[in-house]
Amino acid sequence: MSEHHKPQDVSDDADPVLVQGLVARYGSQTVLDGVDFAAPRGLITVILGGSGCGKSTLLRHALGLMEPEAGTVRLLGCDLFSLNDDELRSVRSRIGVLFQSGALFSSLTVGENVALVIREQSQLPEPVVRQMVRMKLALVGLENAVTKYPEELSGGMRKRAALARAMAMDPEVLMCDEPSAGLDPIVAAGLDELLLDLKAQFGMTIVVVTHELESVRKIADRVVMLEAGRVLASGTIDEVRDSREQVVRDFFSRTPRAAAGRGASLWTASRGGAQ
Repeated sequence: MSEHHKPQDVSDDADPVLVQGLVARYGSQTVLDGVDFAAPRGLITVILGGSGCGKSTLLRHALGLMEPEAGTVRLLGCDLFSLNDDELRSVRSRIGVLFQSGALFSSLTVGENVALVIREQSQLPEPVVRQMVRMKLALVGLENAVTKYPEELSGGMRKRAALARAMAMDPEVLMCDEPSAGLDPIVAAGLDELLLDLKAQFGMTIVVVTHELESVRKIADRVVMLEAGRVLASGTIDEVRDSREQVVRDFFSRTPRAAAGRGASLWTASRGGAQ
């Protein structure tokens, strides 16, 4: 990696994730329109909003999976879209991602799923790989699930296994897309506690896309709320909840509002698929 792009040269005070003036389009549809977003180091930043507001699109751009129409995306101090393939791969190796579906390989055991990442990103000998796998699964309470296949696990256990895989290489930043989706409230609360533990133990920077208000109240240090592709409010949860924007207050109070000429609520809309 060139001297210009070395992420290790970035000040510890710099935001590990920094998006400025981001414009994103699908064809002729503008999904994000001039979005500014930052994830401060060592905090949990939650991206909120109703269905179609651009939450997951913002996350994909922050990971460098989509190139913006305009604006910049800096991850660990690097402008993602000025990097070559090797440089981008190097930066991504320092990021963990928990996908909404978990995205575990069904043909591999839980242990093999975690080991796959370690083998791809390191040259460690197999005994060390196996030890790391056990450590990562113990971190999420799945030390006895090494030889189980994903289909043998409950939904909550699969999410934990996917989290262990995301943590395989001790990432500096963890990005989670709807981590509580499809989980019952008790299991979701357990996953929230796990994210809080990771932040406390490792000082990890965590970005979470979610519409689950209970999770937001429990884990968020900072909140960014999107509406129609723009940042409607950002700050601490108290600052955002007390926003002068009616749609923000409606979201937090689950108050119905008129939409498209019929009764609807932002909360109801947010239960649908995210864009």
